[in-house]
Amino acid sequence: MKIHFSLLFILIPFLSFSQSVNTTPLKHLVNKVWKANGNWRDGSPFKQKISFSLDLNESIIISKTKGFIDETKEKYGNRNHGVRMYDTSSSSYKFWEFDVFGGATTGDITFIENDIYYTYQYGESIVTDLWEYVNQTTYNYKVGILVNDEWQNVFLETTFSAD
Repeated sequence: MKIHFSLLFILIPFLSFSQSVNTTPLKHLVNKVWKANGNWRDGSPFKQKISFSLDLNESIIISKTKGFIDETKEKYGNRNHGVRMYDTSSSSYKFWEFDVFGGATTGDITFIENDIYYTYQYGESIVTDLWEYVNQTTYNYKVGILVNDEWQNVFLETTFSAD
């Protein structure tokens, strides 16, 4: 019995490190291409196409985003590459997005049922992106300032649909 506990003690960190992100609401995003069109609050166009895939024994999700790659919003191409994963040190889900402009955004992912909340620092503000689950191929998408479950400011509202 003593050997079994020792073996379990050694294996727990490895088992928890490889926790599958495919067991979360993120699973609805994987192996689909999501498209959205809309306008930011200032009237400028928003157009994105995002694909999600599993990697590293389903312990991470890779995202690849096409969008506008210039400030005039005339050129469309590869805009972001991202990673989503379970961080065992904080017992939470995290994300990293790297963009064509040399920027990097990091933040937390939380879930309420099948809704997915990305929360991150943007300039002086804490911004939330909400993927509100409608069905397996549709999410309502909102970007803004969310405080105590109330939207204080909304910058974008649109819908992502999967092919």
